[in-house]
Amino acid sequence: MTYATVMVSLAVDQPNEARLQVAGELAERFEAAVIGVAAAQFAPPLYFTDGAAAQRLIDEGEASVKKRLADLETQFRDATKNRGGHVEWRGAIDFPARHILQQARCADIIVSGGRSPSFSDAFSLASPKDLVMQAGRPVLAVPDGVDWLDLRSALVAWKDTSEARRAVVDALPLLRKAKEVTVVEIVERDDDREAVMAGVTDVVAWLARQRVTATARVSETGQGATAAAQLEKVAGDVGAGLIVAGAYGHSRFRELILGGVTQYLINQSARCVLLSH
Repeated sequence: MTYATVMVSLAVDQPNEARLQVAGELAERFEAAVIGVAAAQFAPPLYFTDGAAAQRLIDEGEASVKKRLADLETQFRDATKNRGGHVEWRGAIDFPARHILQQARCADIIVSGGRSPSFSDAFSLASPKDLVMQAGRPVLAVPDGVDWLDLRSALVAWKDTSEARRAVVDALPLLRKAKEVTVVEIVERDDDREAVMAGVTDVVAWLARQRVTATARVSETGQGATAAAQLEKVAGDVGAGLIVAGAYGHSRFRELILGGVTQYLINQSARCVLLSH
């Protein structure tokens, strides 16, 4: 298994340098094609007009969107010049999430930005939360402060769910290139620690058969601590530059309201995170 096509999702109103850097690195590491994709829609104002004035407003708005997309294409082509293989651009005047999800059929992995506002502007931004839920492809969320894909240490945040199993499979090309891999499960209240350790050990054994040497670890949340906080501590302990996790093992609504590991992983600012659902 490899990544033959890397897709990078760009945003008109967010920094794109970090995700472009990481997408270019992936294209080089795997000799992959790289596709840049972006879209935006003119957001109509919250007041009404009609006739020629309304048409002029629409024309000016669409011209501004076209200019911003053209600037993004230039930035993408400059960043991916001489990196990987085939380079392609797919921009459109459309709702970003809809356009990017349509293009996802061409990709093995989607590189996106990291931190996402709770209520993002659907006219200008495709949230990684939406992409990971609907793309059917792994999403690599890259925080703005990251300037390279650090594979010296990778952390698999394990939980015995279908989402986590899919994430580990999707991450195999990266895990095979990592110098150190740790598989950790955070023990929560009422969990059977012995059974949890047996499960993590099974994952480590499976990875060994996939040519990935990994270490098993079980970690308990302290009193009053959350699973996300404990995962952050473990990530710091092992110096993880990449975290691999299944997205939304609980319902997405529950995590949006109460918080959870997926919310933390998308919004943390130190590490790249590969998420699958």
